[in-house]
Amino acid sequence: MEPTQELLDAIYRDRVLRARQLPPGNKLLAGGELFEQVCDRMRAGLRDENPGADEKTIEELLRRRLRLLRRLRGEE
Repeated sequence: MEPTQELLDAIYRDRVLRARQLPPGNKLLAGGELFEQVCDRMRAGLRDENPGADEKTIEELLRRRLRLLRRLRGEE
């Protein structure tokens, strides 16, 4: 059974409210942790897309993807 949009919205609101209560130092640390989690997910996707790639190749593909994302956002 899929969660309703109402439930998803309530979960999101709760997460936002909790994040707003964090001290600034914890927010800064959380940003780095979130970035690492996203990179781990991207690595997993890259491994699925490139089943024979070694870890060095996966890291290079990750760097390329991050550069592309930055370029698309106008950050480079």
